[in-house]
Amino acid sequence: MAATTAPRPRPLDGITVVSLEHAVAAPFCTRQLADLGARVVKVERPGSGDFARGYDQRVRGQSSHFTWLNRNKESLALDLKRPEAQAALIELLGRADVLVQNLAPGAAARMGLGYEALRERFPRLVVCDISGYGADGPYRDKKAYDLLIQSEAGFLSVTGTPETPAKSGISVADIAAGMYAYTSVLSALLLRGRTGEGSHVDVSMLEAMGEWMGYPMYYAFDGAPPPPRTGASHASIYPYGPFATGKDVGESGTVMLGLQNEREWKAFCEGVLRDAALAADPRFDSNAKRNEHREALQAVILGIFGTLSAEEVVRRLDETGIANARVSDMADLWAHPQLKARDRWRSVGTPAGEVPALLPPGVSSAFDYRMDPVPTVGEHTAAILAELGWTAERIAALQNDESPEQAS
Repeated sequence: MAATTAPRPRPLDGITVVSLEHAVAAPFCTRQLADLGARVVKVERPGSGDFARGYDQRVRGQSSHFTWLNRNKESLALDLKRPEAQAALIELLGRADVLVQNLAPGAAARMGLGYEALRERFPRLVVCDISGYGADGPYRDKKAYDLLIQSEAGFLSVTGTPETPAKSGISVADIAAGMYAYTSVLSALLLRGRTGEGSHVDVSMLEAMGEWMGYPMYYAFDGAPPPPRTGASHASIYPYGPFATGKDVGESGTVMLGLQNEREWKAFCEGVLRDAALAADPRFDSNAKRNEHREALQAVILGIFGTLSAEEVVRRLDETGIANARVSDMADLWAHPQLKARDRWRSVGTPAGEVPALLPPGVSSAFDYRMDPVPTVGEHTAAILAELGWTAERIAALQNDESPEQAS
């Protein structure tokens, strides 16, 4: 018989995470923990489950958000308003390493799942609470959704056109909070390895976005004017953004380019615009001046690009060593040759069959990321409760008691 190769150990093998999660922030955190090998038990409402399951039906009848964020997880259906379900959760936490939750403000504490209460029973447990504004302060009890936090954090003030602010096309505030929750849980586990004690992590969406807004905040330091909204162009470096070419139409005829220093500016004038004298034009001989006179410089660039195709412009940019990119759409990203060349795609199971999924960023020489299926609601309930020592009769009684109609 041929020898079988044992799977390589992953960084979080043996770690159990229980998550009271919905939408994006907490599921993004826990999916990344699961990618590294953690066992993630996702507690869902019986019947309907995580409400993100119903956002759309774009992935063979399933939600795009849910498919993205919930591979590798086990679904445990519990109606936590019922004492028997709460008892099951407490039993599970007794075997867990991490609890992550992003319920409504105060909901976890009202169920006896606040950090102080849990710390007495489970001193090694890491508890991560994700909320809009944090565990205290005057905004503590305000509801918070991604777009609201984008607005509250000033993101909309620097994004869009001069006439109209625009939100991010992705849930950037949720993703920021999920990333800080993920890294904070990792750091808490490292600390527990040294002290033997768990800890509390309080992640605020506003504070996560505040960190990401560091550049525009400092740009507007001490009452200075903030960065202007400049569409897809950079707010303070020019030329840096999209430029139309003359022989193609639509986005396929737009080239994105960026200059970072004076050496590149001179090379751009000589090699791309084919006008070396332009580099010394007093309107454009520093980034500050180019930024001040961007409308005049834009007219010069578009006048030259208007005689060329996008392919010709890109060829000149590449030959001159000027950074550039295509203006890709989602179909382009699915088919991106670089992702294919680096073998970044895998198949992941879902209730509707296999779908392609990108491997997590970060190619490791030491282990392979976990890429297991997306669960149906309550798919693992019976198996998890049996692990806790529940009898088949007790499991059946709980599941019959938690019909979708009763849980709604």
